[in-house]
Amino acid sequence: MASAEIKPKSTSRAKTWSEEVENLYRFQQAGYRDEIEYKQVKQVAMVDRWPETGFVKKLQRRDNTFYYYDKERECEDKEVHKVKMYAY
Repeated sequence: MASAEIKPKSTSRAKTWSEEVENLYRFQQAGYRDEIEYKQVKQVAMVDRWPETGFVKKLQRRDNTFYYYDKERECEDKEVHKVKMYAY
């Protein structure tokens, strides 16, 4: 039984880097809005994270291939403005 899809009420662009922006960057690279959408689409309860940083470690794309991420920051300053932040 599929749960009702949660839709964001508004969206904005990230202005400065943060851990939240870093993780959003990773979800958006893999083709999802954010962790909420990823969990809905993939029907998973937990997302693989690096214990040291809390950053997303591995994501399954919609075509079922995987993205693997470093424990270090990957979203460079020049990429920050591309990250969309959703409000629910």
